[in-house]
Amino acid sequence: MIDLLLEILISAMIVVGGIFALVGSFGLSKLPDLMTRLHAPTKATTLGIGGMLIASILYFSAVKQTLSVHELLITIFLFLVAPVTAYLIAKAHLHRSRARQKQALSQLPKPADSQAGWATFDKADEKSQTQIR
Repeated sequence: MIDLLLEILISAMIVVGGIFALVGSFGLSKLPDLMTRLHAPTKATTLGIGGMLIASILYFSAVKQTLSVHELLITIFLFLVAPVTAYLIAKAHLHRSRARQKQALSQLPKPADSQAGWATFDKADEKSQTQIR
């Protein structure tokens, strides 16, 4: 009876892990931009592969009567490295988009009044501002 429950648990973890991996892969290919595309593999695919690795650990520890250290190390490595990698990719994307934004702003034409800039409250506009106390 316990063998049947264990086999059902292992099978369920493999199927659920496969579904998570499939959804994460689908999201990676179909989402529109980098930041949303980055979310799919770091969340869903990590959970999917983690579920399959935990099912493998359960199988080898219960059925084969061996301690599976390789799968445990891979799972720990995956859960530690995936968020850090996603953070670094997102940070690089933000720096790159900010550099493009600064370049686009530097190409704007100068305003007609040379003393006023593009901001709402510039130093040239101080006399028209009311002071709040």
